[in-house]
Amino acid sequence: MRLALFLFVMFLVCVPSGAAQSEPPDEPEANPGRPTVSTPATLPPVGHLQFETGFLGARASPEFSSRYGFNEVMKLSVAPRLELLASGEPIARYTADGRTGTSVADVFLGAQAVLRHGEGAMPTVAASYFHRVYDGGAPEVDFGSPTNSFLLLASGDVKGFHYDANAIFNELSEGPIRRGQFGQTLSISHPVGGKFSFSGEIWHFTQPFVRGNAVGNLWALGYTARTNLVFDAGFNRGLTSTSTRWEAFVGFTYLLPHRLW
Repeated sequence: MRLALFLFVMFLVCVPSGAAQSEPPDEPEANPGRPTVSTPATLPPVGHLQFETGFLGARASPEFSSRYGFNEVMKLSVAPRLELLASGEPIARYTADGRTGTSVADVFLGAQAVLRHGEGAMPTVAASYFHRVYDGGAPEVDFGSPTNSFLLLASGDVKGFHYDANAIFNELSEGPIRRGQFGQTLSISHPVGGKFSFSGEIWHFTQPFVRGNAVGNLWALGYTARTNLVFDAGFNRGLTSTSTRWEAFVGFTYLLPHRLW
């Protein structure tokens, strides 16, 4: 009887101790695509749903005097080289031509495929395609809202700096008229101590319907609260007369910690 009681007590003591000594599983790491215009070529962990949620306020643009909206991007990697995406604005409020309105903005569906995984100094290279499945009719920022979009993406790390570069080929439409749009983006980020990071970006889009060019300079600060939760805030300054003059944004990226399968 005493032996059984001794073994029972040892079981209660040793099992929790052994569990405490075991290594906790690695937490999945978010792969933010916001707040820059550039999209990373790398993908989130397979099977984990990622949400990129934000608020954007803009003023002084060719299509509106002010515009405010919430935006959402959902990403799911279904394989190490393939990601499915959906993005849209649940609500946008704007003032244009002296008229104020509220509407659901555009909704896009797409996919991204990694063509080559990066190794050492070699960047990760990917391609992606988006199609607009719903046109909400809200006025757009300076580079417009494409019907179809094809991107070539590269991401890598050099001497402690991370970069994302995109070459963008869009199809824009106004009524029955369709024209091509070309864009280039380059964002560079670097840790600035602890859990903070700082990002700078330059981007350019042609504007075929007004025969102009939209150019902007974006700056953002990121804070990694957890490996799967990253907050961001910043602003963008338009640099040409046909660019949206000012944009300010705040948001977060959250990766669900548990796999869907």
